[in-house]
Amino acid sequence: MTYKVAISFDRCKITSVTCGCGNKDIFYCAHVVALSLYRIRKPDQVKLRLPISETLFQMNRDQLQKFIQYLITAHHTEVLPTAQKLADEILSSNSEINQVNGAPDPTAGASIDDENCWHLDEEQVKEQVKLFLSQGGYYGSGKQLNSMFAKVREMLRMRDSNGARMLTLITEQFMADPRLTLWRQQGTSMTDKCRQLWDELGALWVCIILNPHCKLEEKTSWLQQLQKWSDLDVCPLEDGNYGHELPNITNALPQNANHNPDSLSRPRRTVFTRAIEGRELHWQDSHLQRIISSDIYIAPACQQESEKLLFNSQGQPLWLEHVPTACARVDALRSHGYPKEALRLTVAIINTLRLQQQRQLEIYKHQKKELLQRGTTTITNLEGWVGHPLDPIGCLFLTLTEACRLNDDSYLEASDINESRPPVYQHVPVAAGCPNSSESFLSLALEVALMGMGQQRVMPEGLYAQDKVCRNEEQLLSRLQELQLDDELVQTLQKQCILLLEGGPFSGLGEVIHRESVPMHTFAKYLFSALLPHDPDLSYKLALRAMRLPVLENSTSAGDTSHPHHMVSVVPSRYPRWFTLGHLESQQCELASTMLTAAKGDTLRLRTILEAIQKHIHSSSLIFKLAQDAFKIATPTDSSTDSTLLNVALELGLQVMRMTLSTLNWRRREMVRWLVTCATEVGVRALVSILQSWYTLFTPTEATSIVAATAVSHTTILRLSLDYPQREELASCARTLALQCAMKDPQSCALSALTLCEKDHIAFEAAYQIAIDAAAGGMTHSQLFTIARYMELRGYPLRAFKLASLAMSHLNLAYNQDTHPAINDVLWACALSHSLGKNELAALIPLVVKSVHCATVLSDILRRCTVTAPGLAGIPGRRSSGKLMSTDKAPLRQLLDATINAYINTTHSRLTHISPRHYGEFIEFLSKARETFLLPQDGHLQFAQFIDNLKQIYKGKKKLMLLVRERFG
Repeated sequence: MTYKVAISFDRCKITSVTCGCGNKDIFYCAHVVALSLYRIRKPDQVKLRLPISETLFQMNRDQLQKFIQYLITAHHTEVLPTAQKLADEILSSNSEINQVNGAPDPTAGASIDDENCWHLDEEQVKEQVKLFLSQGGYYGSGKQLNSMFAKVREMLRMRDSNGARMLTLITEQFMADPRLTLWRQQGTSMTDKCRQLWDELGALWVCIILNPHCKLEEKTSWLQQLQKWSDLDVCPLEDGNYGHELPNITNALPQNANHNPDSLSRPRRTVFTRAIEGRELHWQDSHLQRIISSDIYIAPACQQESEKLLFNSQGQPLWLEHVPTACARVDALRSHGYPKEALRLTVAIINTLRLQQQRQLEIYKHQKKELLQRGTTTITNLEGWVGHPLDPIGCLFLTLTEACRLNDDSYLEASDINESRPPVYQHVPVAAGCPNSSESFLSLALEVALMGMGQQRVMPEGLYAQDKVCRNEEQLLSRLQELQLDDELVQTLQKQCILLLEGGPFSGLGEVIHRESVPMHTFAKYLFSALLPHDPDLSYKLALRAMRLPVLENSTSAGDTSHPHHMVSVVPSRYPRWFTLGHLESQQCELASTMLTAAKGDTLRLRTILEAIQKHIHSSSLIFKLAQDAFKIATPTDSSTDSTLLNVALELGLQVMRMTLSTLNWRRREMVRWLVTCATEVGVRALVSILQSWYTLFTPTEATSIVAATAVSHTTILRLSLDYPQREELASCARTLALQCAMKDPQSCALSALTLCEKDHIAFEAAYQIAIDAAAGGMTHSQLFTIARYMELRGYPLRAFKLASLAMSHLNLAYNQDTHPAINDVLWACALSHSLGKNELAALIPLVVKSVHCATVLSDILRRCTVTAPGLAGIPGRRSSGKLMSTDKAPLRQLLDATINAYINTTHSRLTHISPRHYGEFIEFLSKARETFLLPQDGHLQFAQFIDNLKQIYKGKKKLMLLVRERFG
């Protein structure tokens, strides 16, 4: 396809473009780019002509007539209406066209006073932003909007005046997003992705307002626009959303007013507030100008008193401004294409931070004794730099590392195909007025990142701000991990780590920190891994120091502090609330796990790490995870077991057992099984130990059914290759445990205790006695029947009978419970007593008659007792007569009468609520009843009388009585 392309340019900028392809995008189409490149690369191929007005000026009357007619002929369909209209206007003396001297010439270029700026299709910018916002972060729209922000930064860096214009258009669309009103009305939070885009928008406006070379009128108009947006109700707030995480609810109560008196009166801060505050900042300060304009700016030889504060002892300039503001200046310089100036200011800021760090360290040394006694500290940094809306540390780090980046072509090519390739850096020396300085921008980047992340700061309020702290920290760490640590960087790392450890209130790794200080676990994990190959002592010292989580440690009750594992993980009820506590605790666990892995084989270090875990981690599920981690590392499949680490796993497991013993935990069974596995792996002594101290670790049920049962199992004996004395010792401990558990909880443990004591006569007798004693108390019939059956199985039928009799006295079966689960137990108990002999049966039947009122069950028992002779169990010393028993004589007569009575009662009960669809079933029930009635000699008379009674009493149920007559006469 061939397209017609027209490009206007003025003073090296493309000021307008048109192309026949109908491109709808904020970027130029390929055809415009192609024509531009052609004009740049082959200027001589594009003929340069005078403006058309000059050419026309050289023509006479006839030539002009000819020129116009030819022009109209060439394009008559398009041009004729316009030509006719213009001719009419020129011939009319009072037309508008005749009021002006001369005529426009599009080929003449702009006048010197005209604005000249790059072409920007404003409508397209609006459309695209609107479309991306409407997709709400889906279909990669977040990525697209971020690339538009990157485009704005690129424009600023090229000093293209459209940068601010484009950002204005983007902001207008953001402010018109209909979701803002919706979120505000519902008081809900905006999505994280959306929140991050608003942050970037705010940061870009700060950059634009701080442009060191913008005109005053431009700055004023931007500020007016920002103020308008900021004043709108829907404008998002700096520290979160309209939901505002509702921090003021607790504050509004008078008794809580002393916590944070200023939060009610705090002015409303929107995402644009920081940019608006930038109106106060200017670049006219002479000291600032000297810093950014020269690499060689050192203190004058004879300083005035006021100048002494402006330089450090080496004579290097300092810049004593609020750190995030100073860093925003750096970002503005970097963004507006002043990389050298940005670097010079960065170096001055870092020298200032170093000096402050040094001074705070000296002050701390004087107060150290007192602070350590108090065990608490105030925080010197009220505003944290990590997670700050202006990302000061990230800004300094990027400014410094960009100066050290090796931009080889292979890297650029790779970046198109695969963006994940890490950048390559080289050391670039800092020449800042110090000829003897051996520092590089790269080592400064590492130093400032460590300083910023190690800064002690209070956890900010609200979910969003807290989440941002974590996210910003992760971003900074992922950038740090791109640095290849050579000797110079390792020295910087060591030096800064020592400063952070010795540091007082400025350091989050200092000896004493504030209760609500942001934890350092994630940062310390990076430091530990980075330092370990070079300085293991320092890396362990640092990681162990960072293990603490004071917000949990200081909020536990002053009760049982002797066992740190009794502390339960609690969110402090006192405001502010820590929304990210779960994440922080898991990071603490990650740090501990990293140390355990590294310390494998080092007994002393493992001991110290174990103590730190027991002191600082308060969540049972996390300690369990650590125990499992330690177990895995200690027992690799391909090499020998590390016994010290295995013992650490066991100790952690024991701590979890104690922590979860009295609290509900859905993973408890898994934890108990794991602990037994771990103890088995440690060896027989560990198993003996947990069996002996079971009551501090397990419930009686767990101790008998899982712990002892596994300890004496065949698998364990084989796994540990135990000899006879060891097997006996384990079995003896298991029996002692079994009896103790049975005493404590006979209902749940009596059967397990009997099983565990089978091989020892004395213990078995003791367990049986516990079961008998408990039977009269709180044991249920099903528990007793289970133990009774077990006794029969073990060859103790008389004991089984005794327990079955006790169980029977606990049972009550109503007339309609003919599917009750205990029926099988009752039938078994009767069969057992029948097999033992007439006396046992005679003893059991009164209990059956008292407990069972269900006719079908009673008739089933009766039938079974008449099929075979009693006493066939072959109890030594007893003989069976071999005779069947009669239902006319005791003990069966009592059972027969009870069965007939049950049938009569059940019949009346059923007839009071019978419906026609149950008539057939009822007739079958009467047939069964007849079988029982006919057992005694006078049975048929008794049954006939029973039927007559029914006909009399229920004569109203005609249809049913007809069916009764048909079947029974």
